[in-house]
Amino acid sequence: MTASVEARETALLAAQAAADKLATDVSIVDVSDRLAITDAFVLASAPNERQVQAIVDAVEERLRGHGIKPVRREGMAEARWVLLDFVDVVVHVQHAEERAYYALERLWKDCPTIPFVDATGPAARAASEPDEQQPAAGQETTGR
Repeated sequence: MTASVEARETALLAAQAAADKLATDVSIVDVSDRLAITDAFVLASAPNERQVQAIVDAVEERLRGHGIKPVRREGMAEARWVLLDFVDVVVHVQHAEERAYYALERLWKDCPTIPFVDATGPAARAASEPDEQQPAAGQETTGR
């Protein structure tokens, strides 16, 4: 059994919200075959506690905008590893040191991942920007 369509969509929304707040190493793991309590984990890192909090707030805000509220929120006091439980999706936002130490990807390495590509990241921005070598349509070169 794989993650439900709703869980995949929720996970992708959460992942993009985290990426929009400059989370690093954003990934989604489909744990539906191994766990009965959830379908997917969203994993994201941040270099400091303040950014962990900002990412958590952004994820919650984005999902609330889609009518999805967390049933549990843990770890905000320390902001080293915050867990947001949306039932079908659990979001883990970790300080980079905790991410390296606990290595959740290694723990769940037998589970498939759900592809996530940051729609606003450097690669997406580069693809949407016109090539600097070529003038845009309708523009003339000055020859300077």
